[in-house]
Amino acid sequence: QVQLVESGGGLVEPGGSLRLSCAASGRTFSRYVMGWFRQTPGKERNLVAAINWSNTTYYTDSVKGRFTISRDNAKTMVSLQMNSLKPEDTAVYYCAADKQSLVRPDYWGQGTQVTVSS
Repeated sequence: QVQLVESGGGLVEPGGSLRLSCAASGRTFSRYVMGWFRQTPGKERNLVAAINWSNTTYYTDSVKGRFTISRDNAKTMVSLQMNSLKPEDTAVYYCAADKQSLVRPDYWGQGTQVTVSS
């Protein structure tokens, strides 16, 4: 069983930065694929960024060059550094984990709101 707890959301002006963190429980954290999804009201939850056990990363096109995902296996944490934020980045961001892929993650965090507005 893995428990995920996100932190770091909030209100930021366009062009600003936020760093989201996800603390994970479990002794086998290093073996999990970790990712960040986001969801806006009435829309599907979509994958934003992912990182696997060998630190290979994936980013959806709209955040490439602006967001950076990283993991610290010793601290069992995964982070998402978000720079040059845009109003369209506004969403609830969810941390997710799975042993194989993030097509249908086994574990989810509770979500953290990110609002980009002036």
